[in-house]
Amino acid sequence: MSLELDRTRPVWRQVAAAIATRIADGEYPVGARVPSVVELSTEFGIAASTAQKALGHLKAEGLIRAEVDLGSFVAERPAKSAGDGDA
Repeated sequence: MSLELDRTRPVWRQVAAAIATRIADGEYPVGARVPSVVELSTEFGIAASTAQKALGHLKAEGLIRAEVDLGSFVAERPAKSAGDGDA
């Protein structure tokens, strides 16, 4: 599935948002490998540096985790307990 990119907005943000949506929709479940820089570059027709920036943003947001020589995977989201925020 490809995305029509709006070249008037930061492309890396659009790609990161597309991957985040796929994670939220369950297309990429927890533990699933997400596309590599090369795969994202091919799918979206973007530079490798742009794909790397999108993946870096997702990692900083805690949506994915990177494993050396293996790739990037959907991270587990901490479960919210019923007592969160109550003291």
